[in-house]
Amino acid sequence: MQISKLPKLSESIFSTMSALANEHNAINLSQGFPNFKTSEKLQQLVTEAMQKGHNQYAPMRGDMELREVIADKIYKSYQTNYHPTNEITITAGATEALFNAITAFVHKDDEVIIFKPAFDSYEPVVRLNGGIPVFIQLNYPDYKVNWEEVADKISTKTRMIIVNTPLNPTGTLFDKSDMLALQNIIKNTDIIVISDEVYEHMTYDGFTHESVCKYPILREHSFVIASFGKTFHNTGWKMGYAAAPKHLMDEFVKVHEFNVFSINTPYQKAFATFIQDENNYNYLNKFYQDKRDLFLDGIKNSKFTFTPSKGTYFQLLKYDAITKENDVEFAKRLVKEFKIATIPISVFNTNQLDEKVLRFCFAKTDETIKKATEILCQIH
Repeated sequence: MQISKLPKLSESIFSTMSALANEHNAINLSQGFPNFKTSEKLQQLVTEAMQKGHNQYAPMRGDMELREVIADKIYKSYQTNYHPTNEITITAGATEALFNAITAFVHKDDEVIIFKPAFDSYEPVVRLNGGIPVFIQLNYPDYKVNWEEVADKISTKTRMIIVNTPLNPTGTLFDKSDMLALQNIIKNTDIIVISDEVYEHMTYDGFTHESVCKYPILREHSFVIASFGKTFHNTGWKMGYAAAPKHLMDEFVKVHEFNVFSINTPYQKAFATFIQDENNYNYLNKFYQDKRDLFLDGIKNSKFTFTPSKGTYFQLLKYDAITKENDVEFAKRLVKEFKIATIPISVFNTNQLDEKVLRFCFAKTDETIKKATEILCQIH
């Protein structure tokens, strides 16, 4: 008798590399979290909410004021309306939102199209629900989608397509032509789209984020997943939300209610106030582009090669001019010998395709970035 529902799932690469980083006292550019503080004003708002007595269960779908603020934010950003009463739900981070959306709709033997390299939570949740992941491999350096290939993968069993833009781990973006192609594929079908948009406020060099909610047919088929943790430098708070048309959200909340029921009340109250000021998130494009540029300027004399990241707070570096080692082994050696931790991309690819590429997180203090680039320039 097989006990495990995920028998092939091993420890995540994030846990592995962070543990190695701690063991060897290495600079950790592997796991995607900032090493600088969240806003003092936001922390103060949380404290004030607690002191005012907002310490009991929030409404199941989330604090109404926060949902209203999010609806307004989405409209200002994308000129799209979501009703705060029944089209927005506050979640325990984007991870819970992804879990709920997949679980609510994927049945046994349903097919779910996933673009690789992909964030590592998509596939296990599909499998937990008896679904069958259908992978489409994207390739270095541009990771462009061949939409004809996607169309060829569509079958009567296709239940869902999961997209991620800006894309972790590649730092690439879907553009308008990608969204129109996706919209053309799913129109006149019952296919659901999950659009993981947690890095929506981190795009560079004049590129802009294309949300699925901007496209009317896509909007009616899609969940938009967002993360406060990524946006406001507090990943440990585990706060996010999902937005979707009522007919989809009604099913989503059936899972949400019996998964976590409701989310941290004082944090919701704090965000409801904090998000009303657009300056609290509209600065992020420049903030993170400056950090990306500091990182890339620091490695310009190294043997690594790169295409500048267009979004997220990750930068890919190709190392084939340094060694032919497998990327997992090279990443481990960088921790042990050079005291710097990164993430090998093969773990996100179909059949562990190794293109000699590593992912580096630049959501770090300038001091940390400078120390890291000095090390990278020493690697030959």
